[in-house]
Amino acid sequence: MEIIVRPTAEEVGVSAADIIEPFVRSGATLGLATGSTPTPTYMELIRRHREEGLSFAQCDAFLLDEYVGLERSDEQSYYATIRREFTSHVDIDDAKVQSLDGLSADTEAETRSYEQRIAAAGGVDVQILGVGANGHIAFNEPPSALDSRTREINLHPTTVADNARFFDNEDQVPRKALTQGVGTIMEAHTIVLIATGPNKADAVKALVEGPVSPGCPASVLQNHPRTTVILDDDAAAKLNR
Repeated sequence: MEIIVRPTAEEVGVSAADIIEPFVRSGATLGLATGSTPTPTYMELIRRHREEGLSFAQCDAFLLDEYVGLERSDEQSYYATIRREFTSHVDIDDAKVQSLDGLSADTEAETRSYEQRIAAAGGVDVQILGVGANGHIAFNEPPSALDSRTREINLHPTTVADNARFFDNEDQVPRKALTQGVGTIMEAHTIVLIATGPNKADAVKALVEGPVSPGCPASVLQNHPRTTVILDDDAAAKLNR
């Protein structure tokens, strides 16, 4: 696990884009995360597309997760969010951006199908990740089995509260989600985890320095051979360095 610390979230985004750009140029399969943390990374990739000709036309993409009960057109769905914040601003075809179906009547069949689609694409070449304040990656809440596969999961109250800022109020936040499993994420060839802000410092310490444990699902990244963790000073504040 390589650790990179930058002074600001914007500089974190530049460093993450530096890692991701060669994959984009090779037409890689991208794993995309939603939420506020990756926003500076996406903004920098959009800038490189507009100003430096970085093309995403040969890339495929898979989203990490999706709320249960939201249709794709809902502005709070992760499919709509990633399109609004990133993919509609670059030259990747919408049809090549795949997501879990939060309205599926058979979630077990949907999650199995998603695993098969990822495998058929040759796996995810570079996965962008954030980490929750409770150590979750994607929507794998603690405790989550470290070999878990894509599945439906109940969201922890902490996660619901954290995500309430994207809704009018906390009551509107879905309580269930479909998520790639920890084991599924670990099959990505390269992982770039981004964390910024003081509220992530405890989770960062646990994922980098703590024991590998279902109690902090992100800690399993210690066992991944090609993971880079990029932090701002606030998120890195509790590390022993």
